[in-house]
Amino acid sequence: MSAITFLGSLFVSGKTKTSHIILNIFPHPFFSFLFISFHQKKKPTKRERGRPPPPHPPKKMSSPSKRREMDLMKLMMSDYKVEMINDGMQEFYVAFNGPKDSLYQAGVWKIRVELPDAYPYKSPSIGFINKIYHPNVDETSGSVCLDVINQTWSPMFDLVNVFEVFLPQLLLYPNPSDPLNGEAAALMMRDRTAYEQKVKEYCEKYARPEDVGVGQEENSSDEELSEDDCASSEEAVAGQPDP
Repeated sequence: MSAITFLGSLFVSGKTKTSHIILNIFPHPFFSFLFISFHQKKKPTKRERGRPPPPHPPKKMSSPSKRREMDLMKLMMSDYKVEMINDGMQEFYVAFNGPKDSLYQAGVWKIRVELPDAYPYKSPSIGFINKIYHPNVDETSGSVCLDVINQTWSPMFDLVNVFEVFLPQLLLYPNPSDPLNGEAAALMMRDRTAYEQKVKEYCEKYARPEDVGVGQEENSSDEELSEDDCASSEEAVAGQPDP
């Protein structure tokens, strides 16, 4: 076996004791340099030491259109009556019942909802179609003065939050100090009894179920059921044999 072949077999083993044997057998400076070059670990450069670890690939965010579809479907699955205005999914009506234990509990309102292109990063536009007597709702346009809709909206909110939390809170806790209906705000602060009476009058006059199309559909469905029952009973009588 030649000296180079012997050296190769020893270097491949990678054992420190064997490496010392090499130096003792071959004390020539060339072999010492070869030994040091083989066992010395490569030091990272300054650029490699300061380089952060490679970042994880960014997560794909859902597009606004998909978020609109998902939130609208979630609203429909929460038993809200939704009526689309056009073929798109950005404008629609929602039937909203007044919250329980409030002055508005007997009323039903048709709420127009418009979702902007930047939804959910931009808040939806909310407006009452049929009249409501409330300090923070404009009686003419139906626009709403609500901080969470106009100022503090977050992409974490969705349409269910609007109809199950934000609008009920608005009707339960009106704020006469920041009104859109100055007359209602002044009456609320001056004569609470007269204010409550006028709220109830508006509910009876403008916020009946038939005013938003809810009662009509329910009555028509009831009529269809009654007609089916009558038809089935007539068929049963006709099918009986004569005595």
